[in-house]
Amino acid sequence: YSLQFLGSTEVEQPKGTEVVRDAVRKLKFARHIKKSEGQKTPKVELQISIYGVKILDPKTKEVQHNCQLHRISFCADDKTDKRIFTFICKDSESNKHLCYVFDSEKCAEEITLTIGQAFDLAYRKFLESGGKDVETRKQIAGLQKRIQELETENTELKNKVQDLENQLRITQVHAPPAGCVTPKSPSTDIFDMVPFSPISPQSSTPTRNGTQPPPVPSRSAEIKRDLFGAEPFDPFSCGAGDFPPDIQSKLDEMQEGFKMGLTLEGTVFCLDPLDSRC
Repeated sequence: YSLQFLGSTEVEQPKGTEVVRDAVRKLKFARHIKKSEGQKTPKVELQISIYGVKILDPKTKEVQHNCQLHRISFCADDKTDKRIFTFICKDSESNKHLCYVFDSEKCAEEITLTIGQAFDLAYRKFLESGGKDVETRKQIAGLQKRIQELETENTELKNKVQDLENQLRITQVHAPPAGCVTPKSPSTDIFDMVPFSPISPQSSTPTRNGTQPPPVPSRSAEIKRDLFGAEPFDPFSCGAGDFPPDIQSKLDEMQEGFKMGLTLEGTVFCLDPLDSRC
């Protein structure tokens, strides 16, 4: 639908004729002021589907607002004007209820019914795909999180085993054969002490026999693989679309929104002379 967007304003309640009536009056008055200043009401494109109601720029197709259907709680159209259409949606970030108002070129009632049909279809889709097995999906998400925690513990234990193996290998290199006397290193002083070196303790230091200890394998390449050489299982990378990390809160939110329902109502917004001039 191509229509004019009067704007949006915060309202106190998710439903109610008086709530949207006050919002329409407020935004129509604001439009009247802008018109007197020479400003035009912006045009937008309204896309309605089972995934939500999108408000786009008609030229660039940039999404200005994306209202999910389970967040829309109230729709109303003006029975006397046939142009004014409005709906209340709960904002996803602030959780405030916002009322959106449009001038719909005499198709307000049609848009209201279209959103109502989309809401019904979306609710059926939710019941078929997720609503009936919400608890099952929650349990799967919990198990996947537990698998990820165990995989992390497994990686840490593997690194500790690798460190112990490296220490044992270094100890075996340092240990002289039984019955042998280790010759003095020419680098020692008269007190048989190794001269002080400012080299960092982390740096490799020659042993007494002049050889370097075997290098410690880097763990950066190993940390991403398990004991069998396979990469650790990440449940949220393979099925992020089906099981996001916050699936429980998302499903609860959708279930609560659909249970609240969508109220469709035809009402009268033009109640004072000011409305006719706007």
